[in-house]
Amino acid sequence: MKETKMGNYRWTICALLFFATTVNYLDRQVLSLLHPMLEKEFNWTNSDYANITAAFQFVYAISMLFAGRFVDRLGTKWGYIIALIIWSIGAIMHAVAVPIGVSAAALISWVGLGMVPVSVIGFILARAVLAFGESANFPAAIKATAEYFPKKERSFATGIFNSGANVGAILAPLTVPWIAKVWGWESAFIIVGAVGFIWLGFWYVFYDKPENQKRMNAAELAYINSDQQEEAPVTETVATEKVAWFKLLGYRQTWAFAFGKFMTDGVWWFFLFWLPSYLKVQYSLTGTDIMMPLTVLYSMTMIGSIGGGWFPMYFIKKGYSPYDGRMRAMFVIALFPLVVLAAQPLGHISFWIPVVLIGIGASAHQAWSANIFTTVSDMFPKKSIASVIGIGGMAGGMGGVVMSKLGGALFDHYKLLGHTQTGYTIMFTICAVAYLLAWVVMKFLVPKYAPITDL
Repeated sequence: MKETKMGNYRWTICALLFFATTVNYLDRQVLSLLHPMLEKEFNWTNSDYANITAAFQFVYAISMLFAGRFVDRLGTKWGYIIALIIWSIGAIMHAVAVPIGVSAAALISWVGLGMVPVSVIGFILARAVLAFGESANFPAAIKATAEYFPKKERSFATGIFNSGANVGAILAPLTVPWIAKVWGWESAFIIVGAVGFIWLGFWYVFYDKPENQKRMNAAELAYINSDQQEEAPVTETVATEKVAWFKLLGYRQTWAFAFGKFMTDGVWWFFLFWLPSYLKVQYSLTGTDIMMPLTVLYSMTMIGSIGGGWFPMYFIKKGYSPYDGRMRAMFVIALFPLVVLAAQPLGHISFWIPVVLIGIGASAHQAWSANIFTTVSDMFPKKSIASVIGIGGMAGGMGGVVMSKLGGALFDHYKLLGHTQTGYTIMFTICAVAYLLAWVVMKFLVPKYAPITDL
């Protein structure tokens, strides 16, 4: 009997995850690109903007903890649908942030925060809704990857869909400043926010659990489940049993992932939210002037995202376990952000010097991200993956809060002293060394491959 050729439907699912992540990053980056314009219109300080971005990161962090649980319970398909509806509404809400702030001003005054400008209040509330919805993107995407890919392909698939973040970051500077210039900043939030609703239709039609997927043949399903024996066998009752967060926190593997996210996510948030302001402060680039530098910078990150997902295969083919191969790759990746240390010392030559060096650092982050996510699916059973991702995502969001608040305070402080550039030098130094420190602690907590078999 002729053997059935294995299909490739799993890569269709990967493509859907890629486009969802692209929309995710498009929506969150609009504010940073419009910051120079909004700063002037509403007379924001660096601390005002830091508070707005920190509010997003704080809500994102807390929501990540529950988003993983939400996706585990509701399932990948409907968890993703509900999340994207919420974050698209949140993205569009930015267009009416001022009326929202005026409406909320009375309540804010009642709790003793009446000195906060209504524009800041409105944008904080819109960012909170956006963050609440966006928090489910990565738990759902990682869970879908674990469902549709064997372990040996997961980091590569994660690298591909995670590169959607880079595509979103590339498309945003190419479109948002132009939309704002032609139709106003409100239109930029509305148009970009509405894109997510298009994706929903494709996801609803094309996604089902692998065992229920009529578009996938038996040979591909068998390939996806080929490493299933590596996970501890579980009964149906145990598979649906709720895994308590406190139980997950009892594993060093959870803490290693959470610390790695705390130390490094803030670096990416800082680059994403503050680079347009950096180009304005240090090089007087605003509006459409930042389109090309940011497009080049985020185009570089595509290399890191896809290449970083592939890199561990080099070690895995040499006989290392997926986790051990990944950690070796992550050590090499952690060395690349050190080039950011030269961004300010060489920045006087041309703005392209820091753009390229920061691009290398941001590219390394994407390579790191593709691998740190996959360390979870390497060691935890599928039923708990989204919950662990949620715990780590909360830690990463808190790292982002720290970076935003620290950056805003430093920039306002050194602005008063007449050299904001010093604030950026300090922040770039933190960004450069964060990955090596994260790797050392992760390696200390989990020296060798140690799969969880008692959940």
